[in-house]
Amino acid sequence: MDQLDYQILKLLKENGRESASNISKKVRLSVSAVLDRIKKLEENGAIKCYTIIVDEKAMGNDMTAIMEISLENPKYYDSFTEAICRFDNVVDCYYMTGDFDFILKISCSCTEELDRMHRLIKNIQGVAATRTHFVLRQVKNIYSTIPLPNEK
Repeated sequence: MDQLDYQILKLLKENGRESASNISKKVRLSVSAVLDRIKKLEENGAIKCYTIIVDEKAMGNDMTAIMEISLENPKYYDSFTEAICRFDNVVDCYYMTGDFDFILKISCSCTEELDRMHRLIKNIQGVAATRTHFVLRQVKNIYSTIPLPNEK
Protein backbone atom coordinates (compact mmCIF):
# COMPACT_ATOMS: atom_id res chain seq x y z
CA MET A 1 0.00 0.00 0.00
CA ASP A 2 1.21 3.46 -0.81
CA GLN A 3 0.26 7.01 0.10
CA LEU A 4 -2.54 7.11 -2.51
CA ASP A 5 -4.11 3.92 -1.12
CA TYR A 6 -4.12 5.47 2.35
CA GLN A 7 -5.73 8.65 1.00
CA ILE A 8 -8.43 6.58 -0.74
CA LEU A 9 -9.04 4.60 2.45
CA LYS A 10 -9.32 7.81 4.45
CA LEU A 11 -11.90 9.22 2.03
CA LEU A 12 -13.91 6.00 2.05
CA LYS A 13 -13.72 5.84 5.83
CA GLU A 14 -15.15 9.35 6.05
CA ASN A 15 -17.89 8.43 3.57
CA GLY A 16 -18.24 4.85 2.35
CA ARG A 17 -20.63 6.08 -0.34
CA GLU A 18 -18.16 8.55 -1.85
CA SER A 19 -18.11 8.19 -5.62
CA ALA A 20 -14.98 7.13 -7.45
CA SER A 21 -15.34 10.32 -9.47
CA ASN A 22 -15.12 12.51 -6.36
CA ILE A 23 -12.27 10.43 -4.94
CA SER A 24 -10.37 10.74 -8.23
CA LYS A 25 -10.57 14.53 -8.06
CA LYS A 26 -9.33 14.60 -4.46
CA VAL A 27 -6.39 12.23 -4.99
CA ARG A 28 -5.66 13.39 -8.55
CA LEU A 29 -6.00 10.01 -10.26
CA SER A 30 -8.27 8.85 -13.05
CA VAL A 31 -11.58 7.27 -12.08
CA SER A 32 -10.46 3.93 -13.50
CA ALA A 33 -7.23 4.04 -11.46
CA VAL A 34 -9.24 4.77 -8.30
CA LEU A 35 -11.62 1.89 -9.06
CA ASP A 36 -8.65 -0.43 -9.64
CA ARG A 37 -7.06 0.57 -6.36
CA ILE A 38 -10.34 0.12 -4.44
CA LYS A 39 -10.78 -3.33 -6.00
CA LYS A 40 -7.23 -4.30 -4.93
CA LEU A 41 -7.86 -2.97 -1.40
CA GLU A 42 -10.98 -5.14 -1.23
CA GLU A 43 -9.16 -8.20 -2.61
CA ASN A 44 -6.21 -7.94 -0.23
CA GLY A 45 -8.51 -7.47 2.78
CA ALA A 46 -7.62 -3.86 3.59
CA ILE A 47 -11.31 -3.08 3.00
CA LYS A 48 -13.30 -5.77 4.79
CA CYS A 49 -16.81 -4.44 4.19
CA TYR A 50 -18.92 -1.35 3.72
CA THR A 51 -21.26 -0.48 6.55
CA ILE A 52 -22.88 2.35 8.44
CA ILE A 53 -21.88 3.95 11.72
CA VAL A 54 -24.82 4.38 14.05
CA ASP A 55 -24.90 7.44 16.28
CA GLU A 56 -25.65 5.84 19.65
CA LYS A 57 -27.03 9.08 21.11
CA ALA A 58 -29.42 9.52 18.19
CA MET A 59 -30.61 5.96 18.89
CA GLY A 60 -31.41 6.90 22.50
CA ASN A 61 -28.25 5.47 24.07
CA ASP A 62 -26.91 8.41 26.06
CA MET A 63 -24.67 6.37 28.35
CA THR A 64 -21.44 4.63 27.44
CA ALA A 65 -19.39 2.56 29.86
CA ILE A 66 -16.16 0.63 29.65
CA MET A 67 -16.15 -2.60 31.64
CA GLU A 68 -13.06 -4.62 32.46
CA ILE A 69 -13.63 -8.33 33.06
CA SER A 70 -11.45 -10.96 34.72
CA LEU A 71 -12.23 -14.63 34.28
CA GLU A 72 -11.62 -17.21 37.00
CA ASN A 73 -9.87 -19.47 34.52
CA PRO A 74 -9.03 -19.44 30.79
CA LYS A 75 -11.35 -22.42 30.32
CA TYR A 76 -14.26 -19.94 30.48
CA TYR A 77 -13.07 -17.99 27.42
CA ASP A 78 -15.38 -19.70 24.88
CA SER A 79 -18.52 -19.64 27.00
CA PHE A 80 -17.88 -16.02 28.03
CA THR A 81 -17.36 -14.77 24.46
CA GLU A 82 -20.46 -16.65 23.26
CA ALA A 83 -22.54 -15.04 26.03
CA ILE A 84 -21.17 -11.53 25.39
CA CYS A 85 -21.91 -11.76 21.66
CA ARG A 86 -25.61 -12.16 22.48
CA PHE A 87 -25.82 -8.76 24.23
CA ASP A 88 -26.75 -5.98 21.80
CA ASN A 89 -25.66 -3.32 24.30
CA VAL A 90 -22.07 -4.62 24.16
CA VAL A 91 -20.81 -2.78 21.09
CA ASP A 92 -17.12 -3.79 21.36
CA CYS A 93 -15.32 -6.63 23.13
CA TYR A 94 -11.54 -7.01 23.29
CA TYR A 95 -9.52 -9.91 24.69
CA MET A 96 -6.56 -8.35 26.50
CA THR A 97 -3.30 -8.93 28.31
CA GLY A 98 -2.80 -7.47 31.78
CA ASP A 99 -4.83 -7.52 34.98
CA PHE A 100 -8.16 -7.97 33.17
CA ASP A 101 -8.95 -10.47 30.43
CA PHE A 102 -11.55 -8.46 28.50
CA ILE A 103 -12.59 -4.88 27.94
CA LEU A 104 -16.16 -4.21 26.86
CA LYS A 105 -17.70 -1.04 25.49
CA ILE A 106 -21.33 -0.90 26.54
CA SER A 107 -23.91 1.54 25.18
CA CYS A 108 -27.13 2.05 27.16
CA SER A 109 -30.04 4.43 27.38
CA CYS A 110 -29.83 5.00 31.15
CA THR A 111 -28.20 3.94 34.41
CA GLU A 112 -30.92 1.35 35.03
CA GLU A 113 -30.11 -0.36 31.74
CA LEU A 114 -26.39 -0.28 32.54
CA ASP A 115 -27.15 -1.75 35.98
CA ARG A 116 -29.09 -4.58 34.31
CA MET A 117 -26.22 -5.24 31.89
CA HIS A 118 -23.71 -5.13 34.74
CA ARG A 119 -25.66 -7.77 36.69
CA LEU A 120 -26.10 -9.97 33.60
CA ILE A 121 -22.38 -9.87 32.84
CA LYS A 122 -21.33 -10.52 36.44
CA ASN A 123 -23.60 -13.59 36.45
CA ILE A 124 -21.92 -15.19 33.43
CA GLN A 125 -20.22 -18.37 34.60
CA GLY A 126 -16.50 -17.84 35.07
CA VAL A 127 -16.56 -14.07 35.64
CA ALA A 128 -14.33 -13.42 38.66
CA ALA A 129 -14.19 -9.62 38.77
CA THR A 130 -15.33 -6.50 36.94
CA ARG A 131 -14.45 -2.83 36.98
CA THR A 132 -16.72 -0.34 35.23
CA HIS A 133 -15.92 3.19 34.04
CA PHE A 134 -18.46 5.75 32.80
CA VAL A 135 -17.48 7.58 29.63
CA LEU A 136 -17.87 11.35 30.02
CA ARG A 137 -17.03 12.31 26.43
CA GLN A 138 -15.64 10.63 23.34
CA VAL A 139 -12.61 12.60 22.24
CA LYS A 140 -11.62 10.52 19.20
CA ASN A 141 -12.85 7.45 17.39
CA ILE A 142 -11.44 5.11 14.80
CA TYR A 143 -14.20 5.94 12.33
CA SER A 144 -13.13 9.54 11.87
CA THR A 145 -9.40 8.98 11.46
CA ILE A 146 -6.97 6.72 9.68
CA PRO A 147 -3.22 7.10 10.16
CA LEU A 148 -1.27 7.76 7.00
CA PRO A 149 2.23 6.26 6.77
CA ASN A 150 3.97 9.53 7.63
CA GLU A 151 1.67 10.09 10.64
CA LYS A 152 2.66 6.89 12.49
